[in-house]
Amino acid sequence: MSDETLGGLHGEMVLYQAADGQVSIDVRLEHDSLWLSQRQMSRLFDKDSDTIGLHLRNIYDEGELEESSNTEESSVVQDEGKRQVRRRVRLYNLDAIISVGYRVNSKQGTRFRIWATRVLRDHLVKGYSLNEKRLRDLNQAVRLIVDTARRRDLSDDEAKALLAVVGDYNQALGLLDDYDHERVVKPRSVLPATYALGYDEALRIVEQLQRRSGASSLFGMEKDSSLAGALGAIMQTFDGEELYHGLEEKAAHLLYFLVKNHAFVDGNKRIGAALFLWFLERNGALQKVDGTPRVSNATLVALTLMIAESRPDEKEALTRIVMQLLVTGD
Repeated sequence: MSDETLGGLHGEMVLYQAADGQVSIDVRLEHDSLWLSQRQMSRLFDKDSDTIGLHLRNIYDEGELEESSNTEESSVVQDEGKRQVRRRVRLYNLDAIISVGYRVNSKQGTRFRIWATRVLRDHLVKGYSLNEKRLRDLNQAVRLIVDTARRRDLSDDEAKALLAVVGDYNQALGLLDDYDHERVVKPRSVLPATYALGYDEALRIVEQLQRRSGASSLFGMEKDSSLAGALGAIMQTFDGEELYHGLEEKAAHLLYFLVKNHAFVDGNKRIGAALFLWFLERNGALQKVDGTPRVSNATLVALTLMIAESRPDEKEALTRIVMQLLVTGD
């Protein structure tokens, strides 16, 4: 799986995967071309980044390509240790990628060129491009729901809640088909997050929840600094750009961090759900335009259960599920 995700872009994302499964890269499709960063080309051609940079410099110095018409500045979110960091990078179009491929004499370059030609042909001639990564994510959403049910004995209410998510997510499955046939725009964060939930305010909400529920003194007792960390993480910026864009993405990650990181001795799921709803409320997004809840109680119960029972490598899929339900609920 790629350790670099292109962010803040308007183009299509297409998954390239080598036949042996060793290379998997998110490729940007925009302006009728495909785009990769120098770091991604390094992974694609199995060469170090300095070697790729040297070939690119020679390509432009020798006049083989014009740099200004074959490059574009953008930003990416990179995994650096346990952190996700947004950095400014330069992207290179298909002409530059193929030129580098010829110079490194890479069989992978030939395979990528053949794949890229097919993708662009489908995009230009048929009017759509198949997005394997998006299909995989949607299929994974349903699998996560099934896996959650298998991992524990469910109460009747929990079982009904999981079924509610299956029903709600049917709309997302329909959106995939619509997207591939260019009937709708890719779902993305559309609501602004104008209100930042503060640490002291969050503690007051937890205290009120503890009193109203009559829970024990262990309910809401902090184990570490995870609460403050979660609240800070969703509002994090780099070079003036937000790491998590829009209300839906921030809210989805807030729910995940609060439930999964076990910030409290007791009550993590209830506290996570409560602060998630409060964050939506303070940003004016708790309800849909028709006045009904954006996320039903049953769905929220199921989401917190799925997050609590999930594996760490399922984080991306789970936050996408929450985002999808928030976006399509508008």
